[in-house]
Parts: sequence; structure tokens; C-alpha cells
Amino acid sequence: MNRRRAWLIPLLWTLALGLWGLSRQNSVWRDEAATWQVAGRSTADILRMLENVDVVHGLYYLFMHALFECFGPSTTVLRLPSVLALSVAAACVAVIGQRLGGTSTGAGSGLAAGLAFGLLPAVQFHLQEGRPYALVTAGAGISTLLLVTSVQGRNGTDGRDARDREGVGGTRDRHAAVRWTAYGATVLVCGLLNWLSLLILPAHLVTLLRARAGREVWTRWAVASATATTGVLPLVLFSLTQSDQVSWIPPLTWHMLIGPAVLLALGGIGALADRRATDRATDRATDSATDRAAAGEGGRLSVAAVGLPLLAVPHIGLVGISLVRPLFLERYVLFSMLGLALLLGSIISAAERAAAPLLPRASRWTVPATVTAAAVALLPQSLAKRSPDSRVDDVLATAGEVQRLSRPGDAVLYVPAARRDTRLVSPGAFTGLRDIALAEGPEESGTLKGVEASPARIREAMLAQRRIVLVTDAGGGPAPVAGTERDGTKVAVLGERFALVADGQVHGRRVMVYERRTAER
Repeated sequence: MNRRRAWLIPLLWTLALGLWGLSRQNSVWRDEAATWQVAGRSTADILRMLENVDVVHGLYYLFMHALFECFGPSTTVLRLPSVLALSVAAACVAVIGQRLGGTSTGAGSGLAAGLAFGLLPAVQFHLQEGRPYALVTAGAGISTLLLVTSVQGRNGTDGRDARDREGVGGTRDRHAAVRWTAYGATVLVCGLLNWLSLLILPAHLVTLLRARAGREVWTRWAVASATATTGVLPLVLFSLTQSDQVSWIPPLTWHMLIGPAVLLALGGIGALADRRATDRATDRATDSATDRAAAGEGGRLSVAAVGLPLLAVPHIGLVGISLVRPLFLERYVLFSMLGLALLLGSIISAAERAAAPLLPRASRWTVPATVTAAAVALLPQSLAKRSPDSRVDDVLATAGEVQRLSRPGDAVLYVPAARRDTRLVSPGAFTGLRDIALAEGPEESGTLKGVEASPARIREAMLAQRRIVLVTDAGGGPAPVAGTERDGTKVAVLGERFALVADGQVHGRRVMVYERRTAER
């Protein structure tokens, strides 16, 4: 394949990985259920909800609402945007690796990096996730590619820009203006999808420092970054008023840092491999402008200068934020996997170069052989991530269990109230069941789970029932765990006045059926 089109291979490879088992055996877990039920609301209802909760995901919900309106709700529509987004991200990784690797190694390292990206466990998980993190990662890949192109173009390492300088200088400036405008717009959109994606800006800052960028590049980057940050700032400030939403995230502990430490160690090995490659490129002192860029001459870019900050800085930044407010969830910095993939590409490329003198013909198969071996080694994990057990629970399976155990006219309760998402995603399974605790529905109240009545009203409503279906979390012993006063009332009344007659366990959730005790009827 033409070197300029080598990015198609990682794109199609990642697309195939994403489409493989996309429905996850027709399962949807609680985070995806939030996307599903919000996307099914009207635009006005979504905007009303964002005033109270989940404003940080507002743009994503509106985007998914448009898709549900056009194509209808399904697991395919829910997850396909993530598949396409991470496929684009893989293509960006391949192009960046090719541009930074130089003419002698670029195609191999770029191709290896793009293929490795699709195999990363975190990427495979979010390939089939109906949440915004894959879209953010695609935007981070695009913005990083724009940054690399802009810096290389200014330093004369981009062939098109070199020709522009030989022709009309204004053409080069127009191209640069377009690229930096696109860079700022991409960072802005990513920030509106998840404002923690702004951690890519300090990563890019470190890259520019490593590249010893000129004044014009610094000026354009500063303007684009400041504009994007200013556009996201209102969202950041407003989302802080909804910070109770993330109160469940545990404080940072040392064992939570083991995974990032392993990733950084791998990245460090990749950076060392790239450093050795660039040192050799410098020793050769070729006349090729692209090879001089790979060698880092004149402060130009290398894989390590781009990949290592992209991997390390977001993790370090998230750790720093989490010391003030617990927010350490690695999905918030999924885009850092772009940097890891670039550095893994350097490791594979180094192995290819090492094998070339000994096995000149066989060395060309280093990339496909390595990727194949990695795919086989990761196959058990890949299969696991495409099963319902890879997630905390299964909302659709729970709805099926409700339909199996319930009878028309039964009452239904949820402990905690957030488990109402089962009905919101699969209302058909709850036909004929009365939600006796609900005072105001999710759409009317502008919330995710609705507003429940007071404990006294809930108790009164329960005592008027003969059969009650309870949807709760799996485990917790013979009775569900009550976390609020309302939930405590539900559990207490069921224990005092009702007898358990059916108990259905599904992945991550439990459906229990209670009947009034004979003496209470």
C-alpha cells in the first residue's frame, strides 16, 4: 500500500475490532443506560436536566439524541460512534508515527503504533462503550496531528509547506491559520465533551518545549489554547455546582497508581528506543528534511517528544487534581493511550531495525508478526471485554428478569432509586407495574432517576399493596442495602410486612418479589 495511505490499515483494523461482538450479547450497563435514557428525551427535557445534573456530558447527550432521533435506539446506534471515533484515533496515531519516524522508519513505526492502539485493553473496552470518552480520544488524536503538522510545517519539514515557501509565502500562512483554527476548535469540542480533556494542553506545551518551537508557533498555540479554554470555562464552573455526582469516586490510594506506573514504564522504554533511533539518524546526517526532523535537529519533533508527554502529563495532572478532589478514573484520560501507542510503535520499529542486518527479508514481517502475537495473547481478554460480565451490571437482562417474575398489577420499587434506569431503558418490561415510590418522573423533574415521595408516603403506598417487585443490586445478603432514609423505609416495610417469594439474580442486579404476609392481609 502507498505510504500515504498506510493509515487505512489501522483504521480498518480498529473498526473491525469494534464491530466484533458490538451488541455484547444484547447487554447494556448502568453508565450506558444513562446515555440511552437521556438520549431518548426531547431536546427541551435534556436541557432542563442539564441544569440539575450531568451538565459535563451535555454535548454528548445532545449528539446521541440526534442519532437516536435519526436511527432509533439500539445497542448499535449507542456504540457505533465510539467505534468510529477510536478508528479515527488509530488512523491519527499511524499518521503521526509516520510523520515523526522519518523516511527510513516512519511507515513501519507509524503502522505499528496505529495497530497497537486498537489492541490496548483500555481502547478495546471503550471501543464498545456508549459514553463520550472515545470521541474525546479521537479529538485528541486530531488535535495532536494538527499540532505536529503545524510545527513541522513551520520548521520546513512538511513537503507541501516547503513548496509553499518557494512559491507564495501567503499560502503557507493561510494553511497555518487554518490548521491552528482547527486545532483550537477541536480542543474546544473535546473540552465540551469532557473538560478534563483540557489536560492535553499541558501535554502539548511540554511537546513544544521539547521541540524548542519558534515564537510564531508559540503565539498561535497560545491563542488557540486560550480560546478553547475560555470556551470551556463556563462549563467547568457550572459543573462544579454538580460535584456531588462524583462523590462516589474513592480518594486516591497508592495501589490505584500501579496501572499508570506500568504504562509509564512501557512509555519510557519506547522513548528510549526512539532516542536511540534519532541518535542514529543524527549520526547519518542525511540531507532529507524529514529524517532531520526525526532526528530532532533544529528543535524539531520526535516520537518521544510527542508521545511521552501525551502519555504522562494527563495522568500526572489527574493525580494532582485527585489530591484536591477525588476524580481518579482512568477513562477520564483515555486519550493518553495515543501517546502509549506511539511509543509502542517505536519499540516495534526498534525490533525491526535490530533484525534487519541479520534477517533482511524476515525483518519486514516484524510488525505483522508482533501485532499477530499480541492479538493472540490478548484474545482471552478481548473475548472477556465483549461479554456482559465485563461490566458492573446488565440493565437489559434485569428488565427481562422483571418481566419473568412480575404479574400485571404488581407494584415496583427500586433500591437505590438509580436502579430505575432499568425501566427507563426497557419500559415494555414494566407494562402493568406501578412505580409507587415515584412522586415526579425523570423528565418532569429534570433528573436522571426522578424524585421519590417522602418516606411516610412510600410506607403508606407499600402497605396498600399485595405484591411488590423490588429491583436492587446483587449481593448484600438476604435484604438489600439501604443508603438513604427512603431506601431504609422500603427495606424496613418489606422485612416487617412482606415475605420474599421469588429471588432472581442476574449479572450485577437482583429482582426480588414480595407478598404481604398472611396475617397482614
